[in-house]
Amino acid sequence: MSELGLAGRAPAAAAPVGRRRTGNRSLGRLVRTQPLGAVALALITLFVLAAILAPVIAPYDPVAQQREHFLQLPNAQFLMGTDDLGRDIFSRVLYGARTSLLVSVATLAAGGAAGIAIGVLSGYFGGSWIDTALQRVMDTLMAIPGIVLLLFIAALLGPSVRNTIIALSLLVIPSFNRVARGEMLRIREELYIESAKASGCSTWRILRRHGLPNLMAPLLVVTSLLFAIVIIAESALSFLGIGTPPPTPSWGAMLSEGSRYMEIAPWMVVFPGGVLTVAVLAFNLLGDALRDFFDPKQGPRK
Repeated sequence: MSELGLAGRAPAAAAPVGRRRTGNRSLGRLVRTQPLGAVALALITLFVLAAILAPVIAPYDPVAQQREHFLQLPNAQFLMGTDDLGRDIFSRVLYGARTSLLVSVATLAAGGAAGIAIGVLSGYFGGSWIDTALQRVMDTLMAIPGIVLLLFIAALLGPSVRNTIIALSLLVIPSFNRVARGEMLRIREELYIESAKASGCSTWRILRRHGLPNLMAPLLVVTSLLFAIVIIAESALSFLGIGTPPPTPSWGAMLSEGSRYMEIAPWMVVFPGGVLTVAVLAFNLLGDALRDFFDPKQGPRK
């Protein structure tokens, strides 16, 4: 997971003054030049809206048991059928999206902040004892297989949303570190960095004003790709029973519960599995589109 090959270089150091609609124009270019990325962005938007509006959209309480509706086929009343406890699968899928979104955002925020900080410092002081010490710690994390690290931490801390976030955060730190360090090693050689040093700017000011802004493009790409990985990892932990604890809805837990009824109630697996597949595919497509969009080898974007 930490060996992500990410093409692309950072944008220019400073944006032209007075151009307030650069973000809108960039989004328009992305839609025109990367149609699959535009479709993926639309799917992700739907995913986020469904997660946020789940309390409004869901027709039933996702944890309420209705024994009289045990293993109901999909119908007008239960759009995706019911599970072995009579719970509405459609409502649980919607709330499962909230769980995945919460875990993914919190994981990437915590792991990203740590990984970027380590990578930026390591890259700026490349070759020094600071770089060596930080990278030995990262090498240690990368030497441990991701699934082993996840299982160990999750089993050690116990099943909960918070502990799942902690375990996944440690998993994504090396990926952010590698991207941030690699780009920072290049950026620190630029003339504007030398000029900032010559003018007496502090290290913190150089990193804040010149380093971090030029890291945004590659970090945006790696964040999109890691979003898909985190969703899969959270679902895997929940499937194994050491992630999000029941009765909190989780796509992985729903797949685990439905696997026992595959022959008589396949809809218990088809719907959560299908939604999980579409969400992961959308984030991967968006990551690929952003990588191509920021790649200078693609030629000038008009």
